Amino acid sequence: MTWSTGLLGFAAGLLISVVTAPVGVSGAVFLLPVQVSVLGVPSPAVTPTNLLYNVVAGPGALLRHHRSGGLRGPLTRLLVLGTVPGVVVGAVIRVFAVPGPSVFRLLIAVLLLPLGGWLCLRTLHRAGRTAPARDSPAMSPRAITRLAMAVGVAGGIYGIGGGSLLGPILVGRGMPVAKVAPAALAATFVTSVVGAGTYALLSLTTTGDIAPYWSLGLACGLGGLCGGYLGARLQPRLPETALKLLLGVLALGIGGLYAVQILR
Repeated sequence: MTWSTGLLGFAAGLLISVVTAPVGVSGAVFLLPVQVSVLGVPSPAVTPTNLLYNVVAGPGALLRHHRSGGLRGPLTRLLVLGTVPGVVVGAVIRVFAVPGPSVFRLLIAVLLLPLGGWLCLRTLHRAGRTAPARDSPAMSPRAITRLAMAVGVAGGIYGIGGGSLLGPILVGRGMPVAKVAPAALAATFVTSVVGAGTYALLSLTTTGDIAPYWSLGLACGLGGLCGGYLGARLQPRLPETALKLLLGVLALGIGGLYAVQILR
């Protein structure tokens, strides 16, 4: 890795995470195309490199949330219990089954585009009302764990942060962003530690670009470490309406990004 590549990776991690951390998204989903198209990381090494980014970047936002008490409560535990086994399964599938990205991109686009649009429109509609609106029925702990496991599998296969999927769904079901964001970031961090370790072990017995690009992942992660802390500090200063709109816009951006990739 050259110095220019390292600085570019640091800057990308910093800018992405400072925007996404307030709503519980690590930013890895946006860093993935940067690594492939700009930094030249091959597949499947880009997946564990993205997971390495999450490992290094995660403690920045988590430290801030821990100090404010945001990591307490059962939601963090439920998400971790689901995503950890899911990411191991996803890593094994990625290495040995090598699923094509087209189906995954289509599913993400179909899920996040309408979800992000609905979240934005509902938030704007409620912002103009004086009477409180009724939220959707709360998800059961079992349903939350199953959702987290499915997201963990996707994260293990494609190296995305689980918060990019968990956040819009849970907030769309009526949970406040301030509650969802710390739990989603904690689940992303723990899942990424397990996922990166799984890929490292699989690289010992399998040929090909499976191990992460350590230097680049660390450079991106250090940028994310700084940006995540700054983003977590910004969260309490932003109103719930602004956070929901930001989450909806990010969901639209992620869905749109994958839709464009499908059409190319």
